[in-house]
Amino acid sequence: MAFKSDIEIAQETSLQPINAIAASLGIPDDAVENYGKYKAKLDLHALKELPEKGKLILVTAITPTPAGEGKTTTSVGLTDGLRRIGKNAVVALREPSLGPVFGIKGGAAGGGYAQVVPMEDINLHFTGDFHAIGAANNLLAAMLDNHIQQGNALGIDPKQITWKRAVDMNDRQLRHIVDGLGGKAQGVPREDGFDITVASEIMAVLCLAADLMDLKARLARIIVGYTYDGAPVTAHDLKAEGAMTALLKDAIKPNLVQTLEGTPAFIHGGPFANIAHGCNSVSATRTALKLADYVVTEAGFAADLGAEKFFDIKCRVTGLRPDAVVVVATVRALKYHGGVPKADLNNENLEALEKGLPNLLQHVGNIKDVFGLPCVVAINAFPTDTKAELDLVEARCHELGVNVALSEVWAKGGEGGKALAEEVVRLCDEPNRFDFSYPLDLSIEEKLEAICKRVYHADGVALTPNARKQAQQLTELGFAGLPICMAKTQYSFSDDAALLGAPRGFTVTVRNLKVSAGAGFIVALTGDIMTMPGLPKVPAAEKIDVDETGRITGLF
Repeated sequence: MAFKSDIEIAQETSLQPINAIAASLGIPDDAVENYGKYKAKLDLHALKELPEKGKLILVTAITPTPAGEGKTTTSVGLTDGLRRIGKNAVVALREPSLGPVFGIKGGAAGGGYAQVVPMEDINLHFTGDFHAIGAANNLLAAMLDNHIQQGNALGIDPKQITWKRAVDMNDRQLRHIVDGLGGKAQGVPREDGFDITVASEIMAVLCLAADLMDLKARLARIIVGYTYDGAPVTAHDLKAEGAMTALLKDAIKPNLVQTLEGTPAFIHGGPFANIAHGCNSVSATRTALKLADYVVTEAGFAADLGAEKFFDIKCRVTGLRPDAVVVVATVRALKYHGGVPKADLNNENLEALEKGLPNLLQHVGNIKDVFGLPCVVAINAFPTDTKAELDLVEARCHELGVNVALSEVWAKGGEGGKALAEEVVRLCDEPNRFDFSYPLDLSIEEKLEAICKRVYHADGVALTPNARKQAQQLTELGFAGLPICMAKTQYSFSDDAALLGAPRGFTVTVRNLKVSAGAGFIVALTGDIMTMPGLPKVPAAEKIDVDETGRITGLF
């Protein structure tokens, strides 16, 4: 049988009209706002009074490697599997960023026979949410610079501006720029820069807002910089929140699509988990919980990033309580953590697998012992996996009291996710003792230390003199009670991407602290993490094309 790419599989699938998908969840027609035949937004007002009834399942993963883990694929296949065993289930995921789509990671709509569709639309412009977020971000930047140009009545110090412009593209050229050049009429010259749109605070605000008015209130609290006297300047001070909300009034509505098997899927919001909080929108998650008995969602990158932020930020803000957790791993990725080069991962190597397993076991231990939740390990199956390797993973997980399910959803769709679905249903009926990794009443430094020691298993945290000064300033301004959003490499438990597995004897260095007052958390930048990625030597964009009929190729 000839190998089919993800996009070929997606394009060969007959989709159901989106109104039929909505009707399967009992959504009335007047709550469905169509974006063509196969996409829709949902009117939150029409669904506001429905009670939440669903069980919430979080899908997370081991520390990512070039070998791939398949977290989104597993999330989609698990949800299809739940439907196949007779459960009313939906999946709630993030929207892909154009940066990775055209960069190194590719699309983020699942893979094989466990995908959300229409995959080309989801991976590209979709319903325009990211464009609206970028426009709102840049409107605020324009109003800020215009205020300074028109006399600077607020006394904003151009050297203390913290708000950047945004574009949803990997463009390292824009990380640090000087703008306002060309004479007095062209603006006030100053150093500036761009973040990728998924790192914009507005993305985080949209994903954490309960409704439109909460969105506007959060936008108003965004701090764009400081006065010469050190006082914070907000979007409200610039009278910007009303216009920004107008740009986002449709973007806050959850997007409804479907899987290849016709399972309803909410795809909404897309903050990165290494530089933001990494979870889909609160509005999509809560809407899904009103309409289904089981809601599968995912958090970006590994459990030390996305899952920690899902628990410590999203659940804390909303009061959501997850019922079960799935930790996705592959034998290939674990061997990579054990020191095997990518080219040799197809060969059986029990010694390397044993050396790499501590990464998985540390993530599983954190879920069980730090956050108090029941979990299952999903092994995303590859044809090269041997029985001896699979048996070793299962044996080590059983030592922690955790079951392992083989996930074959890439090749078999929902049929390959039934065993995982059965275990998830069992776990959802177990009592749990869900807790956070730190209490909010700790100091900023103490919260940083709690995350680094309890979740990363570091010896501690070190703040640079600049970060220590920022912590003191944020405390004096009344922000010490906010949760922490760690910006850290996704490739290691540490802040050093080269330290694979489950390293010990390291200290995490925090070099910069800034408050995202609208989102409601403090961002801690560690190591050499950047909020604007760059393209690789051979970007994925080089392989993407379109023919005379408009059919897209090369997306994966």
